[in-house]
Amino acid sequence: MSRTDSTQGPLSGHLVVDLSRALAGPHAGMMLADLGARVIKVENPGTGDDTRGWGPPFVGPAEDPQSTYFMACNRNKESISLDLKSGDGQSVLRGLLERADVVIENFRPGVMDRLGFSTVAMHELNPRLVVLSITGFGHDGPESRRSGYDQILQGEAGLMSLTGSGPNDPQRVGVPIADLLAGMNGAFGVLAALVERDGTGRGQVVRTSLLASLIGVHAFQGTRTTVAGEVPQAQGNHHPSIAPYGLFACGDGIVQISVGSEKLWSSFAAAFGLDPAAPGFASNAERVRNRAGVIAAVERVFAGYGAVELLQKLDDAGIPAGKVRSLDEVYAWEQVASQGLLVDVDHPLLGKVSLPGPPLRFFAAGDAAETTVTEHDAPPLLDEDGQAIREWLGLGAVAAGAK
Repeated sequence: MSRTDSTQGPLSGHLVVDLSRALAGPHAGMMLADLGARVIKVENPGTGDDTRGWGPPFVGPAEDPQSTYFMACNRNKESISLDLKSGDGQSVLRGLLERADVVIENFRPGVMDRLGFSTVAMHELNPRLVVLSITGFGHDGPESRRSGYDQILQGEAGLMSLTGSGPNDPQRVGVPIADLLAGMNGAFGVLAALVERDGTGRGQVVRTSLLASLIGVHAFQGTRTTVAGEVPQAQGNHHPSIAPYGLFACGDGIVQISVGSEKLWSSFAAAFGLDPAAPGFASNAERVRNRAGVIAAVERVFAGYGAVELLQKLDDAGIPAGKVRSLDEVYAWEQVASQGLLVDVDHPLLGKVSLPGPPLRFFAAGDAAETTVTEHDAPPLLDEDGQAIREWLGLGAVAAGAK
C-alpha cells in the first residue's frame, strides 16, 4: 500500500504527518486522507497506536488480531514505527517534517517541546508547515495539563447533563463524540490554514480541544443558558424546544416524528383527527409547555397503527418521520449504499472488508459528473510502509538498536 502524489482528490499532492493516537487526531488525519492527501502515520514501535489494542472485537488470525476500533479511524494511511526519543526516530521525523504540508499531534502540552519538536523548531525546519494540535481541555488555562478522554469531557463539557431519560440519568453519547468533533474541527482548521498559506506562503498553528469542540455544539442549549439564564436538563427522546418532536410509541413499536412548524402541525392534526387549536395545542410554545399532554394525545392516536402503516400515513401527510434502525439495518439500507457510505478495501490480513465511508461527495462545476474519490486503502499494518518511507526519504533501514 502507498498513498502517493498520484492519488486523486482535492488534497492530492499534500503530505500529512500524523503523530497522533487514539481517536481525535487520527480521525482528522483520516478526513484529510479521504480528500486525497498522503497521510503517513507515525506509531510507537512494537505496540503502535493505542487503538490497535482496543477491543474486543478483534478479527483476523489469532497470532496477529486486528482491532476494528483501529480500522475505524485509519483508512487511507501509511504506517511507519519510530521511537521519537531515539536519534534514528528524530532523524526520520525531521525528514518527514521538512517535506510535509501538515503535521497532526495530540500529545499533552509540552511533550512535543521535550522531544525537540516545538512549533518554533518545526517552523524553522519548514516555514510552510501547518501544525494541528489537539488536546483535551485546551492548550493553556488552569486545567490544560489534564488528560482528555472522551467520556470525561462529555461530562465536564455538560453534554451528559443534556443526555438521558431525565435529569437524574446522565448518559454518554453512544460514540466518542468529543473525539470525533475535535477531529472534524481540526481538519476544518487545517483546510483554512492551507488556504491562507496560499496567500502568505507561511504555515501556522491550529489548535482545538475536546472541550472546545463540545461547547462549540451546545447550540440552542448554550444560548438557553447564557442568554435566557435557564439550565437545560436531560428529558429523554423529545426535543426541548419543539413539540411534538421525538420518539413515540405506536401499536407494535416506536416511530419518530418531527412536527417543526405550525403548517406541519395543522397537517398532522388533520391527518390524525386532533384539534390543532385546542388549549395547550394551538402554538408550538403552548405545546412545549404542555409536552406531557401532547405526548399522551399523540400516542393515543398512534396506538391504533402498526409502525409500517403509521410511517406510510405520516409520509402521505407530509410529516417528517422515521424508524430507529440498528447498525446492521443501517449498513444494509439501499440509501446508505447510494451515498457511498460503505466502502470496500483490501486488507493484507483480512482480505476484502467493508468500512463506513467518508461523508463528503464532490461534483464537477456546471454538470453532474461526480469527482468523489471512490478507491480507498485499508488501514495499515504496524510499520507496513516503514521501509518504503525510509527509501523515499533517502535513508537506509534502521539498524537494530540504533539510537
